[in-house]
Amino acid sequence: MAQTQGMWQGLQSITDYKKKTSPVTDQDVLLPGRLNNFFASFEDNTVPRTRPATKTCGLSFTAADVRKTFKRVNPRKAAGPDGIPSRALRPCTDQLAGVFTDIFNQSLSQSVVPTCFKRATIVPVPKKAKVTELNDYRPVALTSVIMKCFERLVKDHITSTLPDTLDPLQFAYRPNRSTDDAISTTLNTALTHLDKRNTYVRMLFIDYSSAFNTIVPSKLVIKLETLGLDPALCNWVLDFLTGRPQVVRVGNNISTPLILNTGAPQGCVLSPLLYSLFTRDCVATHASNSIIKFADDTTVVGLITNNDETAYREEVRALGVWCQENNLTLNVNKTKEMIVDFRKQQREHSPIHTDGTVVERVVSFKFLGVHITDKLNWSTHTDSIVKKAQQRLFNLRRLKKFGLSPKALTNFYRCTIESILSGCITAWYGNCSAHNRKALQRVLRSAQRITGVKLPALQDTYTTRCHRKAIKIIKDNNHPSHCLFTPLSSRRRGQYRCIKAGTERLKNSFYLKAIRLLNSHH
Repeated sequence: MAQTQGMWQGLQSITDYKKKTSPVTDQDVLLPGRLNNFFASFEDNTVPRTRPATKTCGLSFTAADVRKTFKRVNPRKAAGPDGIPSRALRPCTDQLAGVFTDIFNQSLSQSVVPTCFKRATIVPVPKKAKVTELNDYRPVALTSVIMKCFERLVKDHITSTLPDTLDPLQFAYRPNRSTDDAISTTLNTALTHLDKRNTYVRMLFIDYSSAFNTIVPSKLVIKLETLGLDPALCNWVLDFLTGRPQVVRVGNNISTPLILNTGAPQGCVLSPLLYSLFTRDCVATHASNSIIKFADDTTVVGLITNNDETAYREEVRALGVWCQENNLTLNVNKTKEMIVDFRKQQREHSPIHTDGTVVERVVSFKFLGVHITDKLNWSTHTDSIVKKAQQRLFNLRRLKKFGLSPKALTNFYRCTIESILSGCITAWYGNCSAHNRKALQRVLRSAQRITGVKLPALQDTYTTRCHRKAIKIIKDNNHPSHCLFTPLSSRRRGQYRCIKAGTERLKNSFYLKAIRLLNSHH
């Protein structure tokens, strides 16, 4: 049960599941080539691919550093185009560490990455159940396991040199940051503003076309230099991102190779960090707006007072200009806007435009896995997760019929059902209605009857996670929400100043709930 893949394979075997197969068509044979051309369509051939030579890079690694990294390799990870399997590295770490230490250090000193380390086999993964266009595939790169270890060493070095205050509203790829934090910050920003008179909030959910594929390496290294990175290491990053041979594999069909000089492959260890640094200057220019990011999921939150949308509209226009300057393409068809307006006398809201096209206004949007509505209620979200959980309950019943022990059934529940019910629970459960909570509790009771084991109530899970997350935020001075936890005087040690709330929506939100929990524990 510890390995999810093995669990599902066992379940398929038990239930005699037969995967549907379809004959190979000409479309299937041509698809890898079409996808490879599409993923390469963001190439910008006008930007320079080389930079003036610099002094030798001062960064180097010891054999102990390389040995430690090799021992961390997951033996179940797929091999890259070089065919070197992960499972071969760990048992041979002591024999290989010295050799690869020399190779890595030579690469750094010359600011050159060997071509064999840069080869990538792209396995397209559908972003949704029904694929209608090439952009519905996410290009996941299989790259050299050796290179991943090299990248991990470089990544740790770069991370150690970056300022702690770098773009606090980028929640991805950072310790003590998660989708819960991004959602809670977005909701708290909106709810705090809506607590005032004559206010409303506009949220623009941005969708980029293949964001990682559009990074311009020459522009990236300029941004890296402004952060204080060694110019020679910047040249190494430039060489790492350019001259990359790439093929696309769909089933047994493989495309002809292309050489890419733009983008950071999804699947490389360095790519998420490099994307975050490339977009670090995408920040709000007006105090009444926030630009909240989780990787390439970008949300503009405009706080409108007295119907004055000037700052918000200027922010959206400025974001469009920033995208053009940084080679990022907005996918207008998938970009949506939601307006949260609780005023009794509502006015007609003029639509927002991007790239000359009207952005569709929606009443509900799936934001980082959580359904947010323009009423800021959670019926849509709870209905969705209850439906998904009930489908998994069918599998739980089948497993019981096959005589699995209560312990095994409980493990299955925790892996496949509880994870759905409690996903980002700190962000939404506090404002659930009694009806929503009863629907969630029915799923839990059904699981208890099947497993024969008393399972933790969702209320207890919510309370525990709120308290745990609050403690982590308090200990992290650089967390964007750290300032919300203001200690009271030393005579009342362990107590935090309560935040005033005029509405139940704000009162029941995560941060206010967390402060009350902390105070009650003392």
